[in-house]
Amino acid sequence: MSKTDTNFQIKKSNRFTWVIAVVIILVIAVGIFFYFKSQRTGEVVFGDTLKVHCLPAIAGEEHLLKFIAQNIAPDYGLKIEAVLLQDSIQANLAVAEGRYAATIHQHQWWLKQVIDANGFELTPTLPVFQWGFGIYSDKYKSIKELPQNAIVAIPIDGANQAQALWLLQREGLLVLNPQIEPRVAKIRDITDNPRKFDFREFDLMTLPRVLDSVDAAVGYIANFDAGKIPREKGILFPPAPKTFASQLVIGTKYLNDPKIKKLQEVFKDKRVEEYLRTTDNPLVHGVLMPVSKD
Repeated sequence: MSKTDTNFQIKKSNRFTWVIAVVIILVIAVGIFFYFKSQRTGEVVFGDTLKVHCLPAIAGEEHLLKFIAQNIAPDYGLKIEAVLLQDSIQANLAVAEGRYAATIHQHQWWLKQVIDANGFELTPTLPVFQWGFGIYSDKYKSIKELPQNAIVAIPIDGANQAQALWLLQREGLLVLNPQIEPRVAKIRDITDNPRKFDFREFDLMTLPRVLDSVDAAVGYIANFDAGKIPREKGILFPPAPKTFASQLVIGTKYLNDPKIKKLQEVFKDKRVEEYLRTTDNPLVHGVLMPVSKD
């Protein structure tokens, strides 16, 4: 009896051990299968912490992301980590590949230039804020003081040059060819230049440095702030067109991911606009503004 019980118990223990071993092997096999499947398909799984990119040169963008991360994202069950990278191409590539969940550093027309040049699969989903745009001068106190043949520095890249020219047209300082969409206008598209302004092209980051060698410069307030140019040297701060608002840009293949959909809800939250409108943070106030109505 004792021997029989012992043998029976040994057999039962062995069978149980084999069952556990088989289960472990199956779990490992399934894990390996899905790992290699994800490697082949490039599948990305977003966690609760989503990396959102911004430009370190525009400090207000990081402060906005931190406000959203601390005050809005938790209500949607998300954590947001601000990622600072100055290289726009590498940032967009990271978003397209799902290494970053999104970026907020560009308007849709700059993004179009990036996509056309690199073939990235990216989608602008919603406007987040408006960058303050201004006309600065070391020599004159108002736009009316700019003389005939004044040298005016404007951005060299297509999208931001168009914004600068469109703003000057809206202020009655020049006329653009009506057959050309203002958002793609270039110097050659000016049909009337009453004051005979001499437009010179510079990189956005260079504009503050050349201010003392030109009569006026047109660009983002953030760039002039970063260049230590006091806002008192701004002679005109016209409202920017809505079409040049910053966009929450997401990798196209991830648009239907539940976490990415939640991320869009976070940035749609009314508290984002309220913060931009009411903050006294000098790195944000007047630099990043609520999206304009037109």
